Amino acid sequence: MFNYSFLPYVMALVIFAIGIYTVVCKKNIIKIIVGIVIIDYGVNLFLILIGYRTGGIAPIRTADMNPDKFINSSVDPVPQALIVTSIVIGVGLVALMSALAVRLHEKYGTFDTTKIRKLKG
Repeated sequence: MFNYSFLPYVMALVIFAIGIYTVVCKKNIIKIIVGIVIIDYGVNLFLILIGYRTGGIAPIRTADMNPDKFINSSVDPVPQALIVTSIVIGVGLVALMSALAVRLHEKYGTFDTTKIRKLKG
């Protein structure tokens, strides 16, 4: 039978590609911010998938656990820590981009990047 273990990686790539398309092709600043958030989600999903191990156990060793079993079956905690850090940084980035978008709208009266480029001032 065919092995479908690569499908989560394909989905992470599809989510990333949707975000790239949104950032490159859309002219509205709010849509561009949403595209950057989608890119962030795609990268986070990919990093989580890298750290996944089928049948893995939490990386917490107890006294009665066999050391060989722990080393061979525990999940790598580094990608999980990276994702937590990435989520916090992503929230800060979205807050900053939203604040800048609000300031641009206050100054120019529009979220359209083509109209903002044509305006002087």
